[in-house]
Formats: sequence, structure tokens, C-alpha cells
Amino acid sequence: MRMRMTCVATIATLALAGCASTSPGYGPGYGSTGTAPASGRCYDCGTVVAIETSAAGGTNVAGPVLGGIVGAVAAKELARRNTDSEGRRNVAIAAGAAGGAVAGNAIQNRVEANRSGYTVHVRMDDGRTTAVHQADLGGIREGSYVRVQNGRAWVY
Repeated sequence: MRMRMTCVATIATLALAGCASTSPGYGPGYGSTGTAPASGRCYDCGTVVAIETSAAGGTNVAGPVLGGIVGAVAAKELARRNTDSEGRRNVAIAAGAAGGAVAGNAIQNRVEANRSGYTVHVRMDDGRTTAVHQADLGGIREGSYVRVQNGRAWVY
């Protein structure tokens, strides 16, 4: 019973970790309700105030470790129910840990590949602040007047 609760708690923790937001809190952000600017400029336009570079890379440890733990726990629970042989249980646990580590590594690589690029922070004409993440700048630099559209900043 204790192992089952540990397994459920581990899976719940991993599921909730996937829901965590990694975007910084820069005001209400793009898409929030507000009034159009009085100046006659477009609603989706503003000035770039900062550009952050983010690169995928570094040591990839958390995904394989967590995947291996989840795989081992799940395999141990399945083996406990389906076999009486201690040797088969050990083989199942090792295989579950290896499979979980491979899956965890693949998931982390996919997530980190989506993070490389630039985060462009824009002060909109109506005072809102938004941040968009994109793979390239396309001529944008700090101080550029841009239009934020479809989750990307474009030189206006």
C-alpha cells in the first residue's frame, strides 16, 4: 500500500510539474482586455524594451533521473502483481528504470528545444507589457517599434 501511494504521488508530481508556467510575470500580458490607445496607433503595437537570449543546452539530468524512478516504481508494482520470481521482478524493475530514463530524456530534450531562441519584452502603446518567445529576431532590437501578432513580434 505504501509503494502504491508513493507511485501515485510521484506520477501526480510529474503531471503537475508539466503544468508549471515558465514565463516571467510581466504584467497582464498580450491578449488582456483593455482599451485601444488614444494616439491612433495600432492596438497590437509597442516598443521593445528588452531582449533575452535563451539557449538550450547544458546537462540533461532531471528528465532521465525522474523518468527512471517512475519507470522503476511502475515496473516494480506490475512485477509484484504478475510474478512470484524474485529474479523476474529484478529484471522488470531494471527494464522499467531504463525505459523510463530513455523516455524522460526524450521528453526533456523536446521541451528544451522549444526554449532556445529569444524572449522579446514589449511595452505596448496602451501601457501593457508582454513577452513573446521566438526563434529569431528578424531585425528586431531594443527600441524597435513592433507589432505583436500570432505570438511573435514583427518590425512595424
